[in-house]
Amino acid sequence: MPVIAIQNLTYYYPNTSVPALDRINLDIKAGELVLLLGGSGSGKSSLIRAIAGLIPEYYGGTYQGKVLINRQEIQHIKRRDLAQQVGLVFQDPESQMVMTSVEQEIVFGMENLGLPNQLMKRRVMEVSSALSISSYLHGTIPELSGGQKQKVALASVLAMQPGILLLDEPTSQLDPVAGEEILTMVRRLNEDNGITVILAEQRLERCFHMADRILIMEQGRIVHDLRNQSAFSVLAAKKDISCVPPLAQMFIQAECPQIPATVKQGRDILRSYLTEDAVIRSTLADKAFRRRKDPDRQKEILNIRNLWFSYHNGQEVLKNISFSMKAGEFVVLMGSNGTGKTTLLKQINSLLKPDRGQITVLGQDSRSLSVEDLACDIGYLSQNPSDYLFLATVQEELSFTLHNLGLSDDGISHDILERLHLSQYAAANPRDLSTGQRQRVALASVLVSRPQLLLLDEPTRGLDYVLKRELGNILKELQAEGTAILVVTHDVEFAAEFADEIALMDQGSIIARGDKYAMLSNSTFYSPQISKLFNGIVDGVVTLEQGRQVLKTIMAIYHNREVV
Repeated sequence: MPVIAIQNLTYYYPNTSVPALDRINLDIKAGELVLLLGGSGSGKSSLIRAIAGLIPEYYGGTYQGKVLINRQEIQHIKRRDLAQQVGLVFQDPESQMVMTSVEQEIVFGMENLGLPNQLMKRRVMEVSSALSISSYLHGTIPELSGGQKQKVALASVLAMQPGILLLDEPTSQLDPVAGEEILTMVRRLNEDNGITVILAEQRLERCFHMADRILIMEQGRIVHDLRNQSAFSVLAAKKDISCVPPLAQMFIQAECPQIPATVKQGRDILRSYLTEDAVIRSTLADKAFRRRKDPDRQKEILNIRNLWFSYHNGQEVLKNISFSMKAGEFVVLMGSNGTGKTTLLKQINSLLKPDRGQITVLGQDSRSLSVEDLACDIGYLSQNPSDYLFLATVQEELSFTLHNLGLSDDGISHDILERLHLSQYAAANPRDLSTGQRQRVALASVLVSRPQLLLLDEPTRGLDYVLKRELGNILKELQAEGTAILVVTHDVEFAAEFADEIALMDQGSIIARGDKYAMLSNSTFYSPQISKLFNGIVDGVVTLEQGRQVLKTIMAIYHNREVV
């Protein structure tokens, strides 16, 4: 018998006429690791909420059909009993935090289950050690970064040891190292403990190879139910790359007959073509990439000199940072969770003020400027898109920004909505949209002001590969118009495709900054899949298009054909 059985499930959120879930029928066996894929707004989060028993009890709306957990209809299971069977980690970790202390948050669920004190202590030790959060176990949640909060939310669920684990983008705010740790632990829980896992994720390069089964959703329906081995061939035949990791995308685009799920498999395929290794390497060296470099722009937008900053607890978060940007520069700031990246963005737009040092924005000292003074020139998108959304419709959100800054519309709001694929939601309430859609609405409300400096904190969170590419193309257009762009992200693949420079932060300091080809090559964790694939074969390959060209060249040499 399946551990989860869904029968003819249809669900409408309140005040909507389009079903979020449309006639879902699904059986999931105990111990399966199921990867749930689909574009923003396809119904992934709604399906997870239904399995967790939150629909319709918490969200309201109209509900038809049945969800059974261990052969028992979910509406008939007491909430306390359901919490022991099903654990859910939300897409937005703050939405499930109820305590202010990290340790209290982890203990909260176990206390409600009435577990013995000694058992709770042991489980806190286990999960805090496994998730590397022991160092801030006695800290307060408001002081944590978004990624640290995500790990605490996961710890609080794992501590209750549910038999079914539902994860809605659990690594969206985690750095590459922490993301790998979390997914490795999830796989161990699945393989060693037999826990059933349903994982919704957009960064498929991290987890596609882990899944026993892959479900792809569109418009509230499950349109594909695939086993891992057959997934790529089906998606390649349908020319659907929205649910395909970058590495597999590249092999599909190069028309390679074999499609790998991992870098290891990809390198094995490459080796099968490298029979005349010296000849091929020589030929590829002759075809070295000429990296286009835009002429230097003279206008300085930002200049930070010897910046130091501490929060009220006395901990130094930023340490002697010097950093500058000119018009038209596109820099991605990366580093581990809690290292000060978000704090640096808040310093730049004057949400926070330096303890020591100086920040100059467009020639003005930020100490004498307020957030309002900089609002026309600096666009800032924080990690939580809901912070920006408070009006009744999407269109009103954009109009409010323009009106508040004294700017005329002249068609810019319509253009931004079109480019972010939001036109159909112009009259919708933004709080009724999915997390990825809200992220795009918040971004649109920032872009309508045409800022000279754009600060984005995890802008790809909740976006599929197609929407990420659309976002990247928009940012490149803004860059060409002279906008300086500073993006904080853990999305190495996005950084490789669209940034020009990478800056790395560690423990409050910027430890390196340079050209993306130098910074993202020959790294264990901060390299895209494409760079790892060609490491030691062709250096400096970081983008999909570059990888496709090299792979086509290798295949053509092997088959003695002209390169297409």
